[in-house]
Amino acid sequence: MAKNDKKLVSEITAMDEDFAQWYTDIVKKAELISYTSVKGCMVIRPYGYAIWENIQRILDGMFKATGHENVNMPMFIPESLLEKEKDHVEGFAPEVAWVTMGGNAKLEERLCVRPTSETLFCDHYKDIIHSYRDLPKLYNQWVSVVRWEKTTRPFLRSREFLWQEGHTIHATAEEAIAETEQMLNVYTKFCEDALAMPVVQGKKTESDKFAGAVSTYAIEALMHDGKALQAGTSHYFGDGFAHAFDIQFADKDNTLKYPHQTSWGVTTRLIGAIIMTHGDDNGLVLPPAVAPIQVVIVPAAMHKEGVLEKANELYEQLKAAGIRVKLDDTENSPGWKFAEYEMKGVPVRVEIGPRDIAADQCMIALRTGGEKVACPLGSLVETVQAKLQEVHDVMYAAALANREKRTYQCQSIDEINKALTENGDGFIEAMWCGEEACEDEVKAQTGAGSRCIPLAQKQLSDKCVCCGKPAKCMVLWGKAY
Repeated sequence: MAKNDKKLVSEITAMDEDFAQWYTDIVKKAELISYTSVKGCMVIRPYGYAIWENIQRILDGMFKATGHENVNMPMFIPESLLEKEKDHVEGFAPEVAWVTMGGNAKLEERLCVRPTSETLFCDHYKDIIHSYRDLPKLYNQWVSVVRWEKTTRPFLRSREFLWQEGHTIHATAEEAIAETEQMLNVYTKFCEDALAMPVVQGKKTESDKFAGAVSTYAIEALMHDGKALQAGTSHYFGDGFAHAFDIQFADKDNTLKYPHQTSWGVTTRLIGAIIMTHGDDNGLVLPPAVAPIQVVIVPAAMHKEGVLEKANELYEQLKAAGIRVKLDDTENSPGWKFAEYEMKGVPVRVEIGPRDIAADQCMIALRTGGEKVACPLGSLVETVQAKLQEVHDVMYAAALANREKRTYQCQSIDEINKALTENGDGFIEAMWCGEEACEDEVKAQTGAGSRCIPLAQKQLSDKCVCCGKPAKCMVLWGKAY
Protein backbone atom coordinates (compact mmCIF):
# COMPACT_ATOMS: atom_id res chain seq x y z
CA MET A 1 0.00 0.00 0.00
CA ALA A 2 1.38 3.38 -0.96
CA LYS A 3 2.12 5.53 2.06
CA ASN A 4 0.55 8.95 2.35
CA ASP A 5 2.89 11.91 2.65
CA LYS A 6 0.92 13.28 5.59
CA LYS A 7 0.03 11.20 8.63
CA LEU A 8 -3.56 12.13 9.46
CA VAL A 9 -4.09 10.22 12.72
CA SER A 10 -1.48 11.01 15.35
CA GLU A 11 -2.92 8.52 17.88
CA ILE A 12 -1.77 5.59 15.71
CA THR A 13 1.83 4.51 16.24
CA ALA A 14 3.82 4.22 13.00
CA MET A 15 4.01 0.57 11.94
CA ASP A 16 7.76 0.78 11.28
CA GLU A 17 8.26 2.09 14.81
CA ASP A 18 6.29 -0.60 16.68
CA PHE A 19 4.14 -2.96 14.60
CA ALA A 20 2.46 -4.59 17.60
CA GLN A 21 1.47 -1.21 19.06
CA TRP A 22 0.34 -0.03 15.62
CA TYR A 23 -2.00 -3.00 15.45
CA THR A 24 -3.40 -2.38 18.94
CA ASP A 25 -3.86 1.32 18.20
CA ILE A 26 -5.86 0.54 15.07
CA VAL A 27 -8.25 -1.98 16.62
CA LYS A 28 -9.00 0.51 19.40
CA LYS A 29 -9.02 3.77 17.41
CA ALA A 30 -11.18 2.31 14.62
CA GLU A 31 -13.58 1.04 17.30
CA LEU A 32 -13.29 -2.58 16.23
CA ILE A 33 -13.02 -3.99 19.76
CA SER A 34 -13.06 -3.12 23.43
CA TYR A 35 -11.31 -5.02 26.18
CA THR A 36 -13.38 -6.67 28.91
CA SER A 37 -13.11 -7.66 32.56
CA VAL A 38 -12.69 -11.27 31.38
CA LYS A 39 -9.00 -11.63 30.57
CA GLY A 40 -8.38 -12.72 26.98
CA CYS A 41 -11.94 -11.98 25.82
CA MET A 42 -13.06 -8.99 23.77
CA VAL A 43 -16.14 -7.06 22.82
CA ILE A 44 -16.42 -6.95 19.04
CA ARG A 45 -17.92 -3.51 18.51
CA PRO A 46 -20.45 -2.73 15.75
CA TYR A 47 -17.90 -1.64 13.14
CA GLY A 48 -15.77 -4.72 13.75
CA TYR A 49 -18.80 -7.00 13.82
CA ALA A 50 -20.07 -5.50 10.56
CA ILE A 51 -16.83 -6.65 8.90
CA TRP A 52 -17.45 -10.15 10.29
CA GLU A 53 -21.06 -10.08 9.07
CA ASN A 54 -19.86 -9.34 5.54
CA ILE A 55 -17.28 -12.13 5.77
CA GLN A 56 -20.00 -14.44 7.03
CA ARG A 57 -22.49 -13.40 4.34
CA ILE A 58 -20.07 -14.03 1.47
CA LEU A 59 -18.70 -17.30 2.81
CA ASP A 60 -22.13 -18.61 3.74
CA GLY A 61 -23.25 -18.06 0.17
CA MET A 62 -20.20 -19.92 -1.11
CA PHE A 63 -20.84 -22.83 1.26
CA LYS A 64 -24.48 -23.13 0.23
CA ALA A 65 -23.50 -22.94 -3.44
CA THR A 66 -21.42 -26.08 -2.84
CA GLY A 67 -24.33 -27.94 -1.22
CA HIS A 68 -23.71 -27.31 2.48
CA GLU A 69 -26.41 -26.73 5.11
CA ASN A 70 -26.16 -24.82 8.38
CA VAL A 71 -26.79 -26.55 11.71
CA ASN A 72 -26.14 -25.68 15.34
CA MET A 73 -24.57 -27.98 17.91
CA PRO A 74 -24.56 -27.56 21.71
CA MET A 75 -21.91 -25.48 23.45
CA PHE A 76 -21.13 -28.21 26.00
CA ILE A 77 -19.40 -31.55 25.46
CA PRO A 78 -19.48 -34.29 28.14
CA GLU A 79 -15.98 -35.34 29.16
CA SER A 80 -16.70 -38.98 28.28
CA LEU A 81 -17.66 -37.95 24.76
CA LEU A 82 -14.55 -35.84 24.27
CA GLU A 83 -12.32 -38.71 25.38
CA LYS A 84 -13.59 -41.16 22.78
CA GLU A 85 -11.00 -39.99 20.24
CA LYS A 86 -7.64 -40.18 22.02
CA ASP A 87 -5.46 -38.09 19.67
CA HIS A 88 -8.14 -35.42 19.42
CA VAL A 89 -8.57 -34.95 23.18
CA GLU A 90 -4.81 -34.91 23.79
CA GLY A 91 -4.41 -32.15 21.21
CA PHE A 92 -6.99 -29.91 22.88
CA ALA A 93 -6.52 -30.80 26.56
CA PRO A 94 -4.28 -27.80 27.42
CA GLU A 95 -6.83 -25.32 26.02
CA VAL A 96 -10.08 -26.75 27.36
CA ALA A 97 -12.33 -24.81 29.75
CA TRP A 98 -14.44 -27.02 32.02
CA VAL A 99 -17.84 -26.54 33.67
CA THR A 100 -18.03 -28.40 36.98
CA MET A 101 -21.07 -26.78 38.63
CA GLY A 102 -24.69 -26.42 37.52
CA GLY A 103 -26.25 -23.78 39.71
CA ASN A 104 -25.23 -24.78 43.25
CA ALA A 105 -24.83 -28.46 42.48
CA LYS A 106 -21.67 -30.22 41.39
CA LEU A 107 -22.09 -31.93 38.03
CA GLU A 108 -21.79 -35.71 37.93
CA GLU A 109 -19.63 -35.32 34.81
CA ARG A 110 -17.53 -32.37 33.75
CA LEU A 111 -18.66 -30.51 30.65
CA CYS A 112 -16.14 -29.10 28.20
CA VAL A 113 -16.94 -25.69 26.73
CA ARG A 114 -16.74 -26.31 22.98
CA PRO A 115 -13.19 -25.79 21.62
CA THR A 116 -14.31 -27.50 18.37
CA SER A 117 -17.21 -29.81 17.58
CA GLU A 118 -15.97 -33.02 15.95
CA THR A 119 -17.16 -35.18 18.85
CA LEU A 120 -20.61 -33.56 18.92
CA PHE A 121 -21.08 -34.13 15.20
CA CYS A 122 -19.96 -37.74 15.54
CA ASP A 123 -22.41 -38.32 18.39
CA HIS A 124 -25.14 -36.98 16.11
CA TYR A 125 -23.99 -38.89 13.02
CA LYS A 126 -24.22 -42.25 14.78
CA ASP A 127 -27.94 -41.64 15.34
CA ILE A 128 -28.85 -40.48 11.83
CA ILE A 129 -26.56 -42.46 9.49
CA HIS A 130 -27.56 -46.06 8.77
CA SER A 131 -27.39 -46.49 5.00
CA TYR A 132 -25.39 -45.22 2.05
CA ARG A 133 -28.60 -43.34 1.19
CA ASP A 134 -27.99 -41.16 4.27
CA LEU A 135 -24.64 -39.94 2.89
CA PRO A 136 -23.09 -37.51 2.42
CA LYS A 137 -23.95 -35.01 5.15
CA LEU A 138 -22.56 -31.58 4.31
CA TYR A 139 -22.89 -29.42 7.42
CA ASN A 140 -21.58 -26.08 8.66
CA GLN A 141 -22.18 -24.04 11.78
CA TRP A 142 -21.49 -20.42 12.76
CA VAL A 143 -20.70 -20.36 16.49
CA SER A 144 -18.24 -19.19 19.11
CA VAL A 145 -15.64 -21.47 20.67
CA VAL A 146 -13.45 -21.28 23.76
CA ARG A 147 -9.74 -22.12 23.94
CA TRP A 148 -7.87 -21.09 27.07
CA GLU A 149 -5.00 -19.29 25.40
CA LYS A 150 -2.17 -18.03 27.61
CA THR A 151 -1.15 -15.11 25.39
CA THR A 152 -3.93 -13.21 23.64
CA ARG A 153 -4.23 -10.46 21.06
CA PRO A 154 -7.48 -9.04 19.60
CA PHE A 155 -8.79 -11.11 16.68
CA LEU A 156 -5.54 -13.05 16.31
CA ARG A 157 -5.75 -15.11 19.48
CA SER A 158 -8.45 -14.82 22.13
CA ARG A 159 -10.05 -17.18 24.63
CA GLU A 160 -13.43 -16.92 22.95
CA PHE A 161 -13.71 -16.26 19.24
CA LEU A 162 -16.20 -16.53 16.42
CA TRP A 163 -15.81 -18.96 13.57
CA GLN A 164 -17.49 -21.28 11.18
CA GLU A 165 -16.74 -24.97 11.33
CA GLY A 166 -17.74 -27.24 8.48
CA HIS A 167 -18.22 -30.93 9.21
CA THR A 168 -18.96 -33.45 6.49
CA ILE A 169 -19.22 -37.23 6.34
CA HIS A 170 -18.92 -39.37 3.21
CA ALA A 171 -19.19 -42.96 2.04
CA THR A 172 -15.65 -43.12 0.64
CA ALA A 173 -12.20 -41.72 1.23
CA GLU A 174 -12.14 -40.33 -2.30
CA GLU A 175 -15.28 -38.26 -1.68
CA ALA A 176 -13.97 -36.93 1.64
CA ILE A 177 -10.57 -36.01 0.19
CA ALA A 178 -12.29 -34.22 -2.69
CA GLU A 179 -14.35 -32.27 -0.12
CA THR A 180 -11.21 -31.33 1.81
CA GLU A 181 -9.57 -29.99 -1.33
CA GLN A 182 -12.74 -28.23 -2.52
CA MET A 183 -13.08 -26.27 0.72
CA LEU A 184 -9.42 -25.28 0.64
CA ASN A 185 -10.10 -23.82 -2.80
CA VAL A 186 -13.23 -22.04 -1.52
CA TYR A 187 -11.16 -20.36 1.20
CA THR A 188 -8.47 -19.42 -1.30
CA LYS A 189 -10.99 -17.85 -3.65
CA PHE A 190 -12.62 -15.97 -0.78
CA CYS A 191 -9.34 -14.56 0.55
CA GLU A 192 -8.15 -13.45 -2.87
CA ASP A 193 -11.46 -12.24 -4.34
CA ALA A 194 -13.10 -10.77 -1.23
CA LEU A 195 -10.19 -9.86 1.07
CA ALA A 196 -7.63 -8.94 -1.64
CA MET A 197 -5.20 -11.17 0.25
CA PRO A 198 -2.97 -13.60 -1.67
CA VAL A 199 -2.44 -16.94 0.06
CA VAL A 200 -0.27 -20.03 -0.35
CA GLN A 201 -2.08 -23.37 -0.39
CA GLY A 202 -0.29 -26.22 1.31
CA LYS A 203 -0.37 -29.35 3.41
CA LYS A 204 0.72 -29.27 7.04
CA THR A 205 3.58 -31.49 8.16
CA GLU A 206 2.74 -34.49 10.35
CA SER A 207 3.80 -32.67 13.51
CA ASP A 208 1.64 -29.65 12.70
CA LYS A 209 -1.60 -31.27 11.54
CA PHE A 210 -4.90 -30.98 13.40
CA ALA A 211 -5.37 -33.33 16.36
CA GLY A 212 -7.06 -36.49 15.07
CA ALA A 213 -6.65 -35.68 11.38
CA VAL A 214 -5.09 -37.88 8.71
CA SER A 215 -4.04 -34.76 6.85
CA THR A 216 -4.46 -31.01 7.27
CA TYR A 217 -4.40 -28.44 4.49
CA ALA A 218 -4.04 -24.71 5.08
CA ILE A 219 -3.81 -21.35 3.41
CA GLU A 220 -0.96 -19.16 4.62
CA ALA A 221 -0.87 -15.38 4.23
CA LEU A 222 2.05 -13.01 4.76
CA MET A 223 1.44 -9.93 6.85
CA HIS A 224 2.96 -6.51 6.22
CA ASP A 225 5.69 -7.11 8.81
CA GLY A 226 6.78 -10.39 7.21
CA LYS A 227 5.13 -12.75 9.68
CA ALA A 228 2.88 -15.56 8.50
CA LEU A 229 -0.73 -16.02 9.48
CA GLN A 230 -2.73 -19.21 8.98
CA ALA A 231 -5.90 -17.92 7.36
CA GLY A 232 -7.91 -21.14 7.10
CA THR A 233 -7.64 -24.91 7.43
CA SER A 234 -9.29 -27.97 5.89
CA HIS A 235 -8.86 -31.42 7.44
CA TYR A 236 -9.33 -34.97 6.19
CA PHE A 237 -10.07 -37.32 9.11
CA GLY A 238 -10.28 -40.65 7.35
CA ASP A 239 -12.50 -43.11 9.26
CA GLY A 240 -10.78 -42.69 12.63
CA PHE A 241 -13.63 -40.80 14.26
CA ALA A 242 -16.15 -43.24 12.77
CA HIS A 243 -14.34 -46.16 14.45
CA ALA A 244 -14.11 -44.29 17.77
CA PHE A 245 -17.82 -43.45 17.75
CA ASP A 246 -19.00 -46.67 16.06
CA ILE A 247 -20.55 -44.91 13.06
CA GLN A 248 -21.35 -47.48 10.38
CA PHE A 249 -23.59 -47.62 7.34
CA ALA A 250 -24.92 -50.36 5.11
CA ASP A 251 -23.35 -49.88 1.68
CA LYS A 252 -24.87 -50.79 -1.68
CA ASP A 253 -23.40 -54.30 -1.40
CA ASN A 254 -25.19 -54.70 1.95
CA THR A 255 -21.96 -54.74 3.99
CA LEU A 256 -21.29 -52.49 6.96
CA LYS A 257 -18.65 -49.82 6.39
CA TYR A 258 -17.15 -46.89 8.25
CA PRO A 259 -17.67 -43.46 6.67
CA HIS A 260 -14.95 -40.84 6.15
CA GLN A 261 -15.07 -37.33 7.59
CA THR A 262 -13.74 -33.82 7.08
CA SER A 263 -13.81 -30.51 8.90
CA TRP A 264 -12.77 -27.02 7.85
CA GLY A 265 -12.89 -23.56 9.35
CA VAL A 266 -11.98 -19.88 9.40
CA THR A 267 -12.30 -17.46 12.29
CA THR A 268 -12.46 -13.81 13.25
CA ARG A 269 -8.66 -13.82 12.96
CA LEU A 270 -9.40 -12.98 9.31
CA ILE A 271 -10.16 -9.47 10.55
CA GLY A 272 -6.69 -9.34 12.05
CA ALA A 273 -5.32 -10.59 8.73
CA ILE A 274 -7.08 -7.75 6.89
CA ILE A 275 -5.60 -5.19 9.28
CA MET A 276 -2.04 -6.52 9.07
CA THR A 277 -2.07 -7.19 5.32
CA HIS A 278 -3.53 -3.89 4.14
CA GLY A 279 -3.40 -1.30 6.93
CA ASP A 280 -1.08 1.71 6.92
CA ASP A 281 0.00 4.47 9.30
CA ASN A 282 -3.33 6.26 8.89
CA GLY A 283 -5.36 3.23 9.95
CA LEU A 284 -7.45 0.56 8.30
CA VAL A 285 -7.55 -0.11 4.58
CA LEU A 286 -10.60 -2.30 4.02
CA PRO A 287 -11.30 -4.50 1.00
CA PRO A 288 -14.48 -3.19 -0.63
CA ALA A 289 -16.21 -6.58 -0.46
CA VAL A 290 -16.24 -6.61 3.35
CA ALA A 291 -16.07 -2.90 4.21
CA PRO A 292 -19.10 -1.89 6.32
CA ILE A 293 -19.09 1.43 4.47
CA GLN A 294 -17.91 1.20 0.87
CA VAL A 295 -18.45 4.85 0.04
CA VAL A 296 -18.71 7.91 2.26
CA ILE A 297 -20.16 11.15 0.93
CA VAL A 298 -18.67 14.29 2.48
CA PRO A 299 -20.52 17.52 1.58
CA ALA A 300 -18.57 20.78 1.69
CA ALA A 301 -20.16 24.09 2.71
CA MET A 302 -23.32 22.33 3.84
CA HIS A 303 -24.88 25.63 4.87
CA LYS A 304 -25.07 26.73 1.25
CA GLU A 305 -28.27 26.18 -0.67
CA GLY A 306 -28.64 22.89 -2.51
CA VAL A 307 -25.53 21.14 -1.16
CA LEU A 308 -27.23 18.73 1.25
CA GLU A 309 -30.04 18.12 -1.20
CA LYS A 310 -27.56 17.12 -3.91
CA ALA A 311 -25.56 15.00 -1.45
CA ASN A 312 -28.76 13.16 -0.55
CA GLU A 313 -29.48 12.56 -4.24
CA LEU A 314 -26.06 10.97 -4.66
CA TYR A 315 -26.63 8.89 -1.52
CA GLU A 316 -29.93 7.53 -2.84
CA GLN A 317 -28.39 6.70 -6.23
CA LEU A 318 -25.56 4.70 -4.70
CA LYS A 319 -27.82 3.00 -2.18
CA ALA A 320 -30.24 1.96 -4.94
CA ALA A 321 -27.30 0.38 -6.79
CA GLY A 322 -26.61 -1.88 -3.79
CA ILE A 323 -23.54 0.03 -2.60
CA ARG A 324 -23.02 0.40 1.16
CA VAL A 325 -22.91 4.18 1.42
CA LYS A 326 -22.91 6.73 4.25
CA LEU A 327 -23.66 10.44 4.02
CA ASP A 328 -21.87 12.33 6.77
CA ASP A 329 -23.93 15.47 7.34
CA THR A 330 -22.60 16.12 10.85
CA GLU A 331 -21.18 19.49 11.84
CA ASN A 332 -17.59 18.19 11.95
CA SER A 333 -15.22 19.85 9.49
CA PRO A 334 -14.48 18.18 6.13
CA GLY A 335 -10.84 17.77 7.23
CA TRP A 336 -11.91 15.89 10.36
CA LYS A 337 -14.17 13.68 8.27
CA PHE A 338 -11.41 12.93 5.78
CA ALA A 339 -9.14 11.75 8.60
CA GLU A 340 -11.93 9.78 10.30
CA TYR A 341 -12.92 7.75 7.24
CA GLU A 342 -9.30 7.36 6.20
CA MET A 343 -8.68 5.78 9.59
CA LYS A 344 -11.75 3.57 9.29
CA GLY A 345 -10.56 2.30 5.93
CA VAL A 346 -13.54 3.36 3.81
CA PRO A 347 -12.53 2.47 0.22
CA VAL A 348 -14.06 5.45 -1.65
CA ARG A 349 -14.79 9.03 -0.61
CA VAL A 350 -17.13 11.27 -2.61
CA GLU A 351 -16.89 15.04 -2.05
CA ILE A 352 -19.56 17.46 -3.21
CA GLY A 353 -19.71 21.25 -2.77
CA PRO A 354 -21.18 24.35 -4.47
CA ARG A 355 -18.46 24.52 -7.14
CA ASP A 356 -18.87 20.85 -7.92
CA ILE A 357 -22.61 21.23 -8.26
CA ALA A 358 -22.12 24.18 -10.61
CA ALA A 359 -19.81 22.00 -12.73
CA ASP A 360 -22.26 19.05 -12.56
CA GLN A 361 -19.60 16.86 -10.96
CA CYS A 362 -18.26 15.51 -7.70
CA MET A 363 -14.75 14.61 -6.60
CA ILE A 364 -13.68 11.04 -5.81
CA ALA A 365 -10.76 10.00 -3.61
CA LEU A 366 -9.59 6.43 -2.95
CA ARG A 367 -8.30 5.01 0.32
CA THR A 368 -5.45 3.44 -1.63
CA GLY A 369 -4.14 6.88 -2.60
CA GLY A 370 -3.64 8.71 -5.86
CA GLU A 371 -5.04 12.00 -7.07
CA LYS A 372 -8.64 13.03 -6.56
CA VAL A 373 -10.60 12.70 -9.78
CA ALA A 374 -13.61 14.60 -11.02
CA CYS A 375 -16.68 12.48 -11.80
CA PRO A 376 -19.68 13.70 -13.81
CA LEU A 377 -22.78 13.30 -11.65
CA GLY A 378 -24.54 11.44 -14.44
CA SER A 379 -22.02 8.59 -14.28
CA LEU A 380 -21.55 8.42 -10.52
CA VAL A 381 -22.76 4.85 -9.98
CA GLU A 382 -20.71 3.35 -12.80
CA THR A 383 -17.61 5.31 -11.77
CA VAL A 384 -17.89 4.30 -8.11
CA GLN A 385 -18.35 0.65 -9.02
CA ALA A 386 -15.23 0.80 -11.17
CA LYS A 387 -13.32 2.59 -8.40
CA LEU A 388 -14.29 -0.07 -5.86
CA GLN A 389 -12.84 -2.71 -8.16
CA GLU A 390 -9.74 -0.55 -8.63
CA VAL A 391 -9.26 -0.35 -4.86
CA HIS A 392 -9.47 -4.14 -4.61
CA ASP A 393 -6.98 -4.62 -7.43
CA VAL A 394 -4.50 -2.12 -5.98
CA MET A 395 -4.76 -3.75 -2.56
CA TYR A 396 -4.19 -7.24 -3.94
CA ALA A 397 -1.23 -6.11 -6.03
CA ALA A 398 0.38 -4.38 -3.04
CA ALA A 399 -0.07 -7.43 -0.81
CA LEU A 400 1.31 -9.73 -3.50
CA ALA A 401 4.29 -7.43 -4.06
CA ASN A 402 5.03 -7.46 -0.32
CA ARG A 403 4.93 -11.27 -0.30
CA GLU A 404 7.16 -11.58 -3.35
CA LYS A 405 9.64 -9.06 -1.92
CA ARG A 406 9.71 -10.98 1.37
CA THR A 407 9.99 -14.53 -0.01
CA TYR A 408 13.53 -15.91 0.13
CA GLN A 409 14.90 -19.12 -1.34
CA CYS A 410 17.54 -20.68 0.90
CA GLN A 411 19.69 -23.81 0.79
CA SER A 412 21.16 -23.80 4.30
CA ILE A 413 20.29 -22.67 7.81
CA ASP A 414 22.98 -19.99 7.53
CA GLU A 415 21.23 -18.64 4.42
CA ILE A 416 17.90 -18.57 6.28
CA ASN A 417 19.40 -16.60 9.15
CA LYS A 418 21.15 -14.23 6.76
CA ALA A 419 17.96 -13.61 4.75
CA LEU A 420 15.87 -12.93 7.85
CA THR A 421 18.56 -10.75 9.46
CA GLU A 422 19.38 -8.64 6.41
CA ASN A 423 15.94 -8.41 4.81
CA GLY A 424 13.51 -8.82 7.69
CA ASP A 425 10.96 -11.54 8.36
CA GLY A 426 9.25 -13.26 5.49
CA PHE A 427 8.54 -16.60 3.86
CA ILE A 428 11.46 -18.99 3.39
CA GLU A 429 11.29 -21.53 0.59
CA ALA A 430 13.66 -24.39 1.37
CA MET A 431 13.94 -28.13 0.78
CA TRP A 432 13.28 -30.70 3.52
CA CYS A 433 14.07 -34.36 4.04
CA GLY A 434 10.79 -35.09 5.81
CA GLU A 435 12.33 -35.77 9.24
CA GLU A 436 10.68 -34.04 12.20
CA ALA A 437 14.09 -33.57 13.85
CA CYS A 438 15.20 -31.34 10.96
CA GLU A 439 11.90 -29.44 11.05
CA ASP A 440 12.47 -28.74 14.75
CA GLU A 441 16.12 -27.82 14.22
CA VAL A 442 15.33 -25.22 11.58
CA LYS A 443 12.91 -23.52 13.96
CA ALA A 444 15.33 -23.76 16.89
CA GLN A 445 18.15 -22.12 14.93
CA THR A 446 16.19 -19.55 12.92
CA GLY A 447 12.89 -18.97 14.69
CA ALA A 448 11.09 -19.87 11.44
CA GLY A 449 8.78 -22.87 11.73
CA SER A 450 7.26 -24.92 8.95
CA ARG A 451 4.09 -23.24 7.71
CA CYS A 452 3.09 -25.78 5.06
CA ILE A 453 4.26 -27.97 2.22
CA PRO A 454 3.06 -25.86 -0.73
CA LEU A 455 0.86 -27.64 -3.25
CA ALA A 456 2.78 -25.73 -5.93
CA GLN A 457 6.19 -27.33 -5.46
CA LYS A 458 9.60 -26.07 -6.62
CA GLN A 459 12.75 -28.16 -6.91
CA LEU A 460 15.25 -25.74 -5.40
CA SER A 461 17.88 -28.42 -4.77
CA ASP A 462 18.11 -32.11 -3.98
CA LYS A 463 19.32 -31.64 -0.39
CA CYS A 464 17.57 -30.91 2.91
CA VAL A 465 18.20 -27.36 4.15
CA CYS A 466 19.12 -28.75 7.57
CA CYS A 467 20.90 -32.12 7.34
CA GLY A 468 21.96 -32.21 3.69
CA LYS A 469 20.32 -35.60 3.11
CA PRO A 470 18.11 -36.19 0.04
CA ALA A 471 15.13 -33.81 0.07
CA LYS A 472 11.55 -34.99 -0.31
CA CYS A 473 9.77 -31.68 -0.81
CA MET A 474 9.94 -27.90 -0.55
CA VAL A 475 8.56 -26.40 2.64
CA LEU A 476 7.40 -22.86 3.31
CA TRP A 477 8.91 -21.66 6.57
CA GLY A 478 8.27 -18.51 8.54
CA LYS A 479 7.69 -16.82 11.87
CA ALA A 480 4.01 -16.72 12.60
CA TYR A 481 1.20 -15.14 14.60
